[in-house]
Amino acid sequence: MRNRVSRGLVALGGVFALLMAFPASTATADTIQTGNNVCSMYVNSFGFGAFCSSGAAYFPTNGAPPPTWRQKLNGQIFIPCRDFPVPDGISLPKAPRGKHWVLRLSIKDYDLDTVNGGRNAHLERAIVPINDDEANQCPERDYMKQFWWQFGDSYPDPILQVKPTYTPRVNVPAYFALTPDSAIVQKTDPRKIPADQINGGLYDATHNLIMRGLVVEMKVDPGDGSKPFTCPMGISPFEDPDGYDETSDPYTQLSTCKHIYKKSSASQPDQMYTVKLTITWEVSYWVNPATQWQPIGRANVEAVQRLPVQEVQAIGG
Repeated sequence: MRNRVSRGLVALGGVFALLMAFPASTATADTIQTGNNVCSMYVNSFGFGAFCSSGAAYFPTNGAPPPTWRQKLNGQIFIPCRDFPVPDGISLPKAPRGKHWVLRLSIKDYDLDTVNGGRNAHLERAIVPINDDEANQCPERDYMKQFWWQFGDSYPDPILQVKPTYTPRVNVPAYFALTPDSAIVQKTDPRKIPADQINGGLYDATHNLIMRGLVVEMKVDPGDGSKPFTCPMGISPFEDPDGYDETSDPYTQLSTCKHIYKKSSASQPDQMYTVKLTITWEVSYWVNPATQWQPIGRANVEAVQRLPVQEVQAIGG
């Protein structure tokens, strides 16, 4: 697969469309150029991340021009490819005997006598089975670390919040939400990378790639035989994360992510309903000095949570 690099954005039709199959949930990717870096980002039902290639960020001293790739190599051989683990969530057949699957990224049409690989530099990527001899075609060398960088993250385990109490009462609306920590994950601070791994436009003052996963929708099957319902979601550190107004009663809430249980869970296994969740994550990226998040795709994550439901208790006989 070939991605022509431009100074703007280049969208892909899918992720790693070579010798592979995807789970049922969505999977997509984007490729961008930020500073000296070309980054291929991905999102699937297991998580999201980015693979980037370029030279180290340049901090000018004494007005000297930035070094070319050849100067950065200091006489050593440029190795234009590197093998990475296959991202989680990708289903592959058993590799041929003596081989294993890798994600192989290759820098193509580069010009070593330029500061950023040249106008035609681009990434090609393929998921391929390799043996030891084939692995030696793309050996890792310490001096090549400045040309490669990757990060990734899996989604956190979902933690369901139920208001006004975690144990709902029969005939009283129960409101559902995820805890803030389980509804957003953000790869935001490349500047914490060790100094010897600083590279490309991910670090300098004007180009800083950030990726974010945010839950945007949650489908709830309450487990009592009633129909599932869908709730729009969204988390902001400046807003009430669960949308439940503690100063109002359960019958006058604005949130529509609710369910009224008509029977207790006393007859259910372990006296709890089995609540099934389909959580939709949207992954976006932000590149300084852009002014807003750019979505690159969505993926669904399935989860199950047990929930006790009790009859309303009254005082007296």
